[in-house]
Amino acid sequence: MRSAWMGILALVAMADAAAAQSAGTALTEQQQLGRRLYTQSCLVCHARPHITAGLYGPPLSRESAGGQAEVMRAFITEGSPKMPAFKHQFAPSEIDAIVAFLRTVPKPAAAPATKGGSGDSPVD
Repeated sequence: MRSAWMGILALVAMADAAAAQSAGTALTEQQQLGRRLYTQSCLVCHARPHITAGLYGPPLSRESAGGQAEVMRAFITEGSPKMPAFKHQFAPSEIDAIVAFLRTVPKPAAAPATKGGSGDSPVD
């Protein structure tokens, strides 16, 4: 079961990367590192494993945190009441790499409304 989830997450990560690539941008070495770290630590909450699944956190893109790299960096570093801080897991350069990658990800298309809640969280 775990390997199935990991496969699904890998597919989502590849879709994110393909979206960034198709936007006409080749990822730099730093952005590639950011993509790997994002895939390993962020996708589990910020991507849907399948189309009908909810999200634990919002989908991330270049427009997250108002598009401000410094705000993204602070949020990843310090966390929030709903998200863990990653300052003990990642070095500052790795957090910078995640931010650099996120700034290549286009805003996702609006999801259709679902019955009984927003569908953005499994706890709706």
